[in-house]
Amino acid sequence: MSENSNTPTSENGLATDLIHEGILRSQFGETSEGLYLTSGYVYDSAEQAEARFKGEDEGFIYSRFANPTVAMFESRMCALEGAEMARATASGMAAVTATMLCQLSAGDHVVAAKALFGSCRYVIEDLLPRFGIGMTLVDGKDLAQWETAMRPNTKILFLESPTNPTLEVVDIAGVAKIANAGDALLVVDNVFATPLHQRPLALGAHIVVYSATKHIDGQGRCLGGVVLGSEEFIMGHLHTFLRQTGPSISPFNAWVMLKGLETLPLRVARHVETASQIADYLHNEAKISRVLYPGHKSHPQHDLAMKQMGSGGPMVAFEVAGGKAAAFKFSNALRIIRISNNLGDAKSLITHPSTTTHQRLSEDARLELDITDALLRISVGLEDAADLIRDIDAGLAAI
Repeated sequence: MSENSNTPTSENGLATDLIHEGILRSQFGETSEGLYLTSGYVYDSAEQAEARFKGEDEGFIYSRFANPTVAMFESRMCALEGAEMARATASGMAAVTATMLCQLSAGDHVVAAKALFGSCRYVIEDLLPRFGIGMTLVDGKDLAQWETAMRPNTKILFLESPTNPTLEVVDIAGVAKIANAGDALLVVDNVFATPLHQRPLALGAHIVVYSATKHIDGQGRCLGGVVLGSEEFIMGHLHTFLRQTGPSISPFNAWVMLKGLETLPLRVARHVETASQIADYLHNEAKISRVLYPGHKSHPQHDLAMKQMGSGGPMVAFEVAGGKAAAFKFSNALRIIRISNNLGDAKSLITHPSTTTHQRLSEDARLELDITDALLRISVGLEDAADLIRDIDAGLAAI
């Protein structure tokens, strides 16, 4: 067995690859992927150990560097994303932070969309400047702002699309052209769209990051992240950074992610189908003042979403009439949809972003992003759509 480092060449369908790609079987011929809970590895000789550390002999050295179970997960993610290489991390935020720090130095500059997950905003706004790395935040929907923000020392452009939590859609191909013109790399957080409904690398992005904690696991069990890109980026920047700093994913968590990938197409199809039904239902409710769902024609970037994603995705955001008090009454009345700041679970989850995921932002910053006290975000699960709509009815009745 050796570390994953090959571009996927499978001619099989995606569902098949998500079950079979990258399997490394032991001498026992196990059906399910092996779970290698080991920190280190032994060598046949001192000479082999020397060659292994020099990179002259393929194989594993230490599970902080690479592990057979983790390598299988990375290989399968490459097949899913169409990437040359991947590296898994302990969490989605470890993936984002490592992607930034592995290639940036004091004096460099980053351009990022303002509409980001709260922790991503922290990395861009608070963490990077501590190390002398400049940053500019822009309205991600406005390509002119991306272009104006570019500097000779801009090294990274960073966005998520659809955004968390207002589900804005950013023109990935358009931003990629700006990145290429400035000799910079475009990094896309693709969690909300999922790799089944949006392929950032095919749209021109250079690096894709995921919180595998979300739909890839899909059942709220484990933390994990993954970074995908070219062999040049992974081996030239990321691999050594991860090896030396240690944000490694547990082999057990990687094994859980592998099993999650086997059912990802079935689960995401159900998430999206039900999300679309819920969005349609909410549009007809008088106590709902606004619905934000990329798959609905009322969404400001609906046409771009259909071109870029082909669907509305598995998340629905909406505002209730009556502000924070009404939003809390609505959430507290639900019995199937549970209150949580997580997403991408088999269970439907509801979040009040202004008091949870984005609470560290100032009120002005939240309002600039259209994150009002009336805004709620539902991560649609796998329950029967009729049951979820009945639960939403109970929430509306409580307002």
